[in-house]
Amino acid sequence: MNTKVKGTIFGIVSAVSYGTNPLGALYLYQEGLSSSSVLFYRFLFAVLILAGIMLVQRQSFALSRKELKTLGTLGLLFAVSSLTFYTSFHYMDAGIAATILFVYPIMVAVIMALFFKERLSGVTLFSILLALSGIALLYQGGSGAGLSTAGVLLVLVSSLTYALYIVVVNQSSIAMSSIKLTFYVLLICMAAIALQATLISGTPLQPLTTPRMWIFALMLALIPTVISLVTMTRAVHAIGSTPTAIMGALEPLTAVVVGVTLFGEAFTLRLGVGILMILVAVLLIIVSKAIPVHRVMTKIGHVLREVPLHKH
Repeated sequence: MNTKVKGTIFGIVSAVSYGTNPLGALYLYQEGLSSSSVLFYRFLFAVLILAGIMLVQRQSFALSRKELKTLGTLGLLFAVSSLTFYTSFHYMDAGIAATILFVYPIMVAVIMALFFKERLSGVTLFSILLALSGIALLYQGGSGAGLSTAGVLLVLVSSLTYALYIVVVNQSSIAMSSIKLTFYVLLICMAAIALQATLISGTPLQPLTTPRMWIFALMLALIPTVISLVTMTRAVHAIGSTPTAIMGALEPLTAVVVGVTLFGEAFTLRLGVGILMILVAVLLIIVSKAIPVHRVMTKIGHVLREVPLHKH
């Protein structure tokens, strides 16, 4: 099996595994756990697994003061993103929430244009309008009933904070393995979620009291967290970041399939069109980053000039 095939398989596994987030979360909600408790155990078990990987690989746990400051920022951003995303499941179908969350690449493009002077291309502007139109279709719902405004706002906050997370990672000078970075980010997330549950929400963390709770908490830590992370890293190394990001479109599709098949969430033509519009908008952004439009048009021009013209 060659490297590109392996990379493609790793990318698919990463996207599909991350799309199983609603599976563990919704089952644990049925068991009576709060969003904070679900996330706390997800991060706790993931941190333990990642610590084990670092020990096996003999990676250093040492940090500089500058690295700790950057990791603290990343951890808080990821904690807010995760908490708002998981909380949105109480207000809307998980598949729709996962699809709206997927607009984060567009938000990254806008942030880079506004604050780092990157040019906002015509493709980006079109993608923004297309994504907003798709969200509007989702917001109207499939049966005439509108989605919860609170739910939509929660997912948009989640998407924005995740976009900021990506920008901070890209703009910072931090240099460490993805395993080590994720270990500390999730460790800070775990601490932030515990503080939020205890001091802010006033709802203490709930214990895992049944085997079912333990199974789904471990599933959340292992599949959409550790496995998704490791396979994404392998995919990026094998085929590059852009093809891996394109396969990320399987994340919301997986979440939709999980919600519809296992939790009886509604799926209509209107919702399908809205989801497709958002996915196309994001894919346009990703592809345009890898292949600038002017390069494509130049190549097309060269091809056209080489084609002989015949009179009929």
